Amino acid sequence: MKSTRFSLLVNDRKREFVAESDATLLTVLRDSLGITSPKRGCNQGVCGSCTVLVNDRPQRACLTLAATCQDKRVTTIEGFAGDSLMTALQDQFQRCGAVQCGFCTSGVLISAYKLLCESPEPTVKEVKANLSGNICRCTGYQKILDGVLKAAEERRSERESERD
Repeated sequence: MKSTRFSLLVNDRKREFVAESDATLLTVLRDSLGITSPKRGCNQGVCGSCTVLVNDRPQRACLTLAATCQDKRVTTIEGFAGDSLMTALQDQFQRCGAVQCGFCTSGVLISAYKLLCESPEPTVKEVKANLSGNICRCTGYQKILDGVLKAAEERRSERESERD
C-alpha cells in the first residue's frame, strides 16, 4: 500500500501526518497523532469504544478511512475541554459510578453528548436506543443511563434558572 500525506482538523487543530491510504481514522488518531481516547475494542464497529464526532456526527473510527476525513472536523473526547455539557456528563458519570474500567467511556460520552445536543430532555427509551451501539462490560448500563439522565436534568435546571 502506498503512503500518502494527509491533513485533518482534529479537535480544532490542523494535524498533518503520513499514513497508508487505507489507514483507518482510529489508527491515525492513536498511532500517528497520539490521541488515545478512542479505543481499539472490537475493530469491527460493534462496541462503540472508538466513537468520535466527524462533522458533529458520531462515527466509528475503526471503520472510517482517514482519507475520507480530510476537510472534515474530527472531535475526540480531548476536544471537549471546557464544554459545559460534556463537563456535566463527566461529572454525573463520576457521581453515578458510570465509569469503571474506562475503556468504553469516551465513546459513551460522545454518543450521550450528541443525544443531549439533539434532545436535551430525552426519555429513558431514547437514551437506551442512543447508547445501544456502545458496549460496556463493567457497569451493567444502569449507572450510565442514570448519569446521562442526571446530566440532562442538571442542564434543564440551569436553563430554567437562567430564564428566571
